[in-house]
Amino acid sequence: MITYLAPSIPERFFWVIADHLGQRLGSGAELTVEPRLSGPRRQNDPFELSEVDVGFMCAPSLVLLRETNVPCVELVPVAPVFADERAKGRPVYFSDVVVRADWDITSFDHLRGQTWAYNDSRSLSGWHSALERLRAIPAGSEFFSSTVASGSHLESLRLVTDDRVDAAAIDSNVLIMERGEHPGHSTRLRVIESWGPFPIQPAVVRTSLPGELKERITEHLQDLAQVRVDLRPRRNPLRALRSRHL
Repeated sequence: MITYLAPSIPERFFWVIADHLGQRLGSGAELTVEPRLSGPRRQNDPFELSEVDVGFMCAPSLVLLRETNVPCVELVPVAPVFADERAKGRPVYFSDVVVRADWDITSFDHLRGQTWAYNDSRSLSGWHSALERLRAIPAGSEFFSSTVASGSHLESLRLVTDDRVDAAAIDSNVLIMERGEHPGHSTRLRVIESWGPFPIQPAVVRTSLPGELKERITEHLQDLAQVRVDLRPRRNPLRALRSRHL
């Protein structure tokens, strides 16, 4: 199994899934964490090379992989539901635009000429959502004075907090978890806009797997609907994640 969503989404969550699948399938499971990208490149794609069977990635990468003549991955009809009141029990998330709390800016439109951080160009919440928002702004010169590819949502948050960039769009679940682990973010950062909801990051299986095995993987992922995974530190037990069949 591979995930392209850690460490922004805690690695522990994916280990719970990998261990569960390994036990239920009776074959054991290995987890690979790719922290540099939100999804595989077409070159050296581990699914096409039959190196991994199950994966978690951001939606734009799934779209790209499915556009090939012989798609190497299929969507698994199971998705996690995060403990965000805005989600209302749905497998969705949001893109929260954050700035420093001491800055009196109130709208994304006011960020013209400022600096912007994004995790990577395959990210729906960090990059593509911003591109969509920019389409609503009248054309003109370059909107941002500069952009920085930070490598992760966590690093984008650090860049804003440390006053090295002015703003960033952050996966809402990442922001919730970071505020739980680092309460100082609640006072040092402020959300000026939220975009979405967007479908939660997809789980996929390798297309070339036997049909029976793909069905068993889906079935065992559905079993996780009864599991709550506590992703917050012990001092703040309110954050949890539930898996839910779509």
